[in-house]
Amino acid sequence: MEITRADDTLPKPEFVETNGIRMAVYEQGQGLPVVLCHGFPELAYSWRHQLPALAEAGYRAIAPDQRGYGLTEQPEDVDAYTIVHLCDDLAGLLDAQKIDKAVFVGHDWGGMVVWMMPLLHPDRVLGVVGVNTPFMPRPPVAPIQLLRQMRGEDNYIVAFQEPDTADERLGRDVHKTFSLFMRRGGLFDAETFAKLPADAPERKFQLLKMLEGPVDAVGGEVFLTPEEMAFFVETYKKTGFTGGINWYRNIDRNWELTKDLTYKIDLPCLYVGAEDDVVLPPSSANGMERFVPKLDKATIADCGHWTQQEQPEEFNRILIGWLNETFGKAGN
Repeated sequence: MEITRADDTLPKPEFVETNGIRMAVYEQGQGLPVVLCHGFPELAYSWRHQLPALAEAGYRAIAPDQRGYGLTEQPEDVDAYTIVHLCDDLAGLLDAQKIDKAVFVGHDWGGMVVWMMPLLHPDRVLGVVGVNTPFMPRPPVAPIQLLRQMRGEDNYIVAFQEPDTADERLGRDVHKTFSLFMRRGGLFDAETFAKLPADAPERKFQLLKMLEGPVDAVGGEVFLTPEEMAFFVETYKKTGFTGGINWYRNIDRNWELTKDLTYKIDLPCLYVGAEDDVVLPPSSANGMERFVPKLDKATIADCGHWTQQEQPEEFNRILIGWLNETFGKAGN
């Protein structure tokens, strides 16, 4: 699949064989390896502002299109997208690049993956940075059941469990989908969101229902440039959304697979929250220190869910500052 790069900040991809798939990897710089893991619906391209900044600071920045995304292979079987597969992919990526250990940085779903790396591959991890996504201990009840009880059948994560439906809806008008999602400060700031009626579709994150109306009716403004928007739209028109949605379809399976793990991370870690992320608010990281004792925290003001894209300069300052302080300047 040929995809035109939107600008020269994204290096040309390399391809590695890892865990039975062919993975596209974008790499820049030399030094301590920092692996950047994107969320949904994103790509390695979501780290376009971090790759050159980390390289300039003396780090080896590595951003893969993860399993099911972009130029990386998209297995057909839904059960090929468990947390075990996703973490094994990253361990295999290190093997392919002849890297012993790395710092793992993850946003959104990528955050869930990188928090599991020390539990599933403890010998490959130097530290973890969760961007918006906190480390969450295993709940006592299957997660989809909890979400149904809390937010109903039309909550996007619950709706994603239905085969094909969300895939078709998100792909029907890809530009409209990204115009809804990629808004500065999110659809609402935290204060406005708190004032919404309890039964509002936005309050229960009924994204598929929200796509039925005009996207201009929601809050915020699209923060992507026309060229950046075109990159995402062009890519997803070719790949579809199924690969990423299949990560959601394994949430309960992941819950079963991880039942015997010890939920504690004794490594240097950083949580970066965003003030106006109403999906993963900074408060969701309250109490993390019980499970991650070597934890630092930072919160970025006037920022919604897409932190490293919305506020790249501030995020880069926090990330590189923490890396320098934790591992020595430029990892030396």
